[in-house]
Amino acid sequence: MSTGSTAPPEMAAPASRRRRLGEHVTAYGFLSAALVVFAVFAWYPVVRNLVLSFQEVNFVRGSSWVGLDNFRYVFEDPLFGQAWRNSAVFTLYALLLGFGVPFALALLINEFRHARAYFRVLVYLPVMLPPVVVALMWRWFYQPEGGLINEVFGTVGLPTGEWTNSSSTALVSLVIVSTWANLGTATLIYLAALQTIPGELYEAAELEGAGLWRRIWHVTIPQTRFVILMLLLLQVVATMQVFTEPFVMTGGGPQDSTVTVMLLIYRYAFVYNNFGAASAMSLLLLVVLAVFSAAYLRVTRSRQP
Repeated sequence: MSTGSTAPPEMAAPASRRRRLGEHVTAYGFLSAALVVFAVFAWYPVVRNLVLSFQEVNFVRGSSWVGLDNFRYVFEDPLFGQAWRNSAVFTLYALLLGFGVPFALALLINEFRHARAYFRVLVYLPVMLPPVVVALMWRWFYQPEGGLINEVFGTVGLPTGEWTNSSSTALVSLVIVSTWANLGTATLIYLAALQTIPGELYEAAELEGAGLWRRIWHVTIPQTRFVILMLLLLQVVATMQVFTEPFVMTGGGPQDSTVTVMLLIYRYAFVYNNFGAASAMSLLLLVVLAVFSAAYLRVTRSRQP
């Protein structure tokens, strides 16, 4: 005969529910500060921007609803199409130049055994500089008279150029600056991914007679596919929002060849004082990037092995 006592089922169930409720309350209590910060600084600006895009904004007398007038205004702006084209071309150049370089650097650094930490610090140094400082430094580099690049090119007999002062080279010049300033982060992420690849895979590939390029194509890239795809998406989203380089280095010139979507949004808000148009343009950018991201994720997930 058992002398122990057990709680009846009808009493155990409420106790279990109370215990789970207490655990949930505790968990949400720890998360509450982060949720509040996220709601105030992330979601509220998005909702506020949505509202302002349908208003004629006046922070003194109050705003009034104007419907789709702000969107008509930005669509009729002659710079609207130019800004989107410049941003798209900038993104394309950034992918062609800035997407492969960090991966190649990571492959190179990964081959070192003793100086790997030194090269990691060296490649990350540009990221540690403030973006405005980087833009001002490169603006001096690109100066036609007395700039570092033209001085070096002239010394070794290479042709000099106008760089940011020419509409044919200004956008590419900004891409080089952006790539140099941001490649450190992507390089370290790639390097971390490379170091997770089992060495046995490379050994098996070598035994089968695979050379360097075949090992990279059949081992390295498949093993880092997820990281490559995610960084590609993040780079497209980031470069479509480029602002610092054209704002500081060219101001959108010459001949509006470096006016980007974000720079046009800045002009609407802080040059023309048309915050409604700036909000409408921001909402369009948000929709374009959201649609692209959703389509990109759907395509890449459907092709997962």
